[in-house]
Amino acid sequence: MRRKDREVTDNTKINQIIKSCNYCRLGFNDNGRVYIVPMNFGYEELPVSNSKSSEQMIKNKTQASERSPIKVFYFHCAREGRKVRLIKETGYAAFELDCGYELLEGETPCTHSAKFQSVIGEGNIVVIENKAEKIHALNCIMKQAAGKSDFQFLDSMLNTVFVFKLEVTEISCKEHI
Repeated sequence: MRRKDREVTDNTKINQIIKSCNYCRLGFNDNGRVYIVPMNFGYEELPVSNSKSSEQMIKNKTQASERSPIKVFYFHCAREGRKVRLIKETGYAAFELDCGYELLEGETPCTHSAKFQSVIGEGNIVVIENKAEKIHALNCIMKQAAGKSDFQFLDSMLNTVFVFKLEVTEISCKEHI
């Protein structure tokens, strides 16, 4: 990161920023072209042992040790379409979240600035098929969106939705406040 003075490395602060965001943009590689889609999301940190692909994790500053928790984003969408095709083909995506934007006006265009917080990274995608995991993921999404996570899901609902998680392999966070 070029602006080290704006870098956030504290895990608690990064989690607070993530939880204050309303949506997450996912970026996919579609045969050399970028496909970006904004999505509702759920989020949690899991112990390394809970992750099926934890051995494939790339360690970084925020996840520097074997015992560091894994940051997991949950998403849902229709069972077919471009996004689902790319998930199945690549099993990988980049992500971006931002919040707290406020324009700081200056005397000239070049002295204008902005307050913001942002998180970017990438990770491996795992499709969730197990009913209990799907319910957990959907409740994480609802907790982020609605502030509660005690919803009941009928089998008919679960059968019509595509649910997946992104296990973060690289992450960086920046703020200007």
